[in-house]
Formats: sequence, C-alpha cells, structure tokens
Amino acid sequence: MRIVQISPYSWDAPGGVNVHVGQLSHHLRERGHDVIVLAPGDAPGFREGARIVGRPYPVHVNGSVARLCFSRRSSRVVRKALEVFTPDVIHVHDPLTPSTAMLGVLHRNAPVVATFHSYFAREHFEGRVYTAIAPFLRPVWRKVDRRLAVSTAARHSVCSRMGNDPVEIVPNGADVDIFASATPATLPPGRRLLFVGRLEPRKGFPVAVRAFAKLAPAYPDLQLVVVGDGEERHAVDDLPPDVRSRVHMMGRVSYEALPTYHKAADIFVSPATGSESFGIVLVEAMAAGLPLVASDIAGYREVARDGREGLLVRPSDHEALAHGVQRLLDSPALAAALGEGGAVRARAFAWDHIIDRLESVYDSLVIKERRPVSVEVARPLTTVVDGAADARVGRAVDERGLREWVGGG
Repeated sequence: MRIVQISPYSWDAPGGVNVHVGQLSHHLRERGHDVIVLAPGDAPGFREGARIVGRPYPVHVNGSVARLCFSRRSSRVVRKALEVFTPDVIHVHDPLTPSTAMLGVLHRNAPVVATFHSYFAREHFEGRVYTAIAPFLRPVWRKVDRRLAVSTAARHSVCSRMGNDPVEIVPNGADVDIFASATPATLPPGRRLLFVGRLEPRKGFPVAVRAFAKLAPAYPDLQLVVVGDGEERHAVDDLPPDVRSRVHMMGRVSYEALPTYHKAADIFVSPATGSESFGIVLVEAMAAGLPLVASDIAGYREVARDGREGLLVRPSDHEALAHGVQRLLDSPALAAALGEGGAVRARAFAWDHIIDRLESVYDSLVIKERRPVSVEVARPLTTVVDGAADARVGRAVDERGLREWVGGG
C-alpha cells in the first residue's frame, strides 16, 4: 500500500507527534508498505526520512512552541506531492492545526485518516481560542474519512468542539523491546531520578528541580539525570552548589541512546503541568521497568494507573512530587512492584499492536473506495530514503523525482 504521512510540525524540532510519525512510518515500511512523510522544515530536501515541504514559523501555544507551515508554496508542494505519489491512503496528524496536515486534507486525492494528538483544556487561553474558531475548522473535519485520537482526553478535546462524529482511540506506539533490553548508560553512582522531555513550561521541569532540592539533603546518594533541553534549563542555576553538582544535564540525546538512560535510572519523574494528551514518555519508562511518579492529569491517567504502574500526584506541586519519590525511595518493594506492573502494561502499546490496528483502518478505507492497492510500479522511480542514519534507500516513488516539485535539494 502507498501511504502518505503528514505532520504539521517542523521536522527539525523534537516532539511527540514527529516521533510518532517517524516511528509509525518506519514500522509500516518494515511491513512492506511504500511510505513518504511530508513535514515543514528549515531547509528543503529529504531529512531523516521526511520530505520538507516549506519553512515553518514559531507559534506559542499550549505551553510550548509549535513551528508550523501554511503558505502558498507549501500548499503547492503538498498538492504536487500527492499528485506524484498517488497514495492509497493519506494519514494526517493534527489536521485542524493551520499547517501542512490541513493542506493534505484540502488537497486530498485518496481516503484520509486523521489522528488527533492534542489536548486543549477549555479553561486555558488556547482552549478558548480553539472553541471560538471551531466553526471555521469544521469543513476540514468533514473531509476526513476516519478519525482517530491517541486518548480519550484527545478525543474529548476535539469532539467537544467539532461534534460527535465517531472517533476511535488508537494510542501512540512505543518500541517496547528496545527500552526493555537496553544496556545501562554509565552515570555517577547513587540512586537516580530520570526526567526526559523538552525543558519548556508544560513539561514541569522546575517542579522536578524543586522536588529534588527538597529531597537532596535527606538522600545524599540521590542524583537527578535530565535528558532534554530548552528554555527552562536555567531552573537549576539557583540550586546550592552541593545540590547542583548532583543534577546531570545530558542535553538532547539520540533516540538510539535514550533507552540506555532509562536502564541506568531507578525512578522516572514526569511532572507535566496539564496539557498532555498522552504519555509516551511514561510508556517508554515503563517498558524499561521503571516505577513512575507523574502528574495526575488526563493524558497520563490512560497510560499509568495510580498504585499499579506508578504514583500520580497533584500537578505543579513540587512537594507532592517529592513525597511520591520519597515513598519509592523508602520502599524498594513498592518501587519494584510498580516497575514490574509497568513493564507488563507497556506491552499494550507495542508498535506491533498499533500497526495491526492502523492497517485494519487503512484496509477498510481502500476497500470502501474500491481502489486497487498499489503493489508495484511499472516504470523506474526515484527513491525515498528511510530515516536511518546511513540513509538506506527506501522504496521508489516517482519517475520524475520528488526533487522536482520542491525546487531541488
């Protein structure tokens, strides 16, 4: 089957949606499908498995910065890409965001599947804006053939604005086996808390720092390992020197290296402040066997259950986070039980299960449209690369070459 995946967010910026799109595309290719990814980016050409279709611009939204692309040029490029590739299915992500995924719906030439990843609380400014502009987004909503959401929180967020059309829950997938079998990274000795994520307001990194500062005097062997970077990296600057020396800022690490940090940790902390629709970082930590202390927010409750895979605590409350960590430090048996429960729970989010469900969705649309599935192409074609570091050649996609419709690169 020929499948186009379209992300609305800059391929240069790390984030859950792009990780999901990249991994989904990789696993679909492993099953023999022809897949291309379209996304915005700072420079034209192919990059890490995606075709860049336009330059993004930053938009501050939902406690983060989204880099979006909605221009005449990107519209032409997306339209041409769909004409050239002639997909059997177009899978767009967050298509109500004014960016490339929305353009994919507007220029559709095949059945469209949409996955909704975002959660906007009505009481927040962004949620009120979303509600206000919903009538203008409904024409895009109606052009979608199958609607999916990564969680009930994401489904409620979109359905409360768009209406009660059917939306199925298909959660994010994770490379469970990779996190379960990784070799531990070499880190300073002691018991280690692990934080993974962009250092931006909605991830709650300052909450983790304050909780660690509260715990540090009573637990002199305790270390805080931070994987990620962003504007809130300076939250550690005012710590006392003896506490600051036990905070290890690793910066951004490759996806291949990430599981090694999980396997070297003892407890995973995720004090997100409330705008998460899902908890892929929780799934990855559970797959590695780590007990969790995480915020009690809608998106996280569907991944980890309080007292079974982790401890869920009040969001934005460093004392509650510290108390949860303290419970696990003082009770190795509880920590072990939560870690074991998490490892079992994580299997439900393994990519094999998620791909099975998505293939069923794709197949139903192709059959409904009575479109012959593309299994081979008669003429010699230019190649699309997979996302591997060695840029191994993926499947062929068009005789004129995808470079033509983006002006080279």
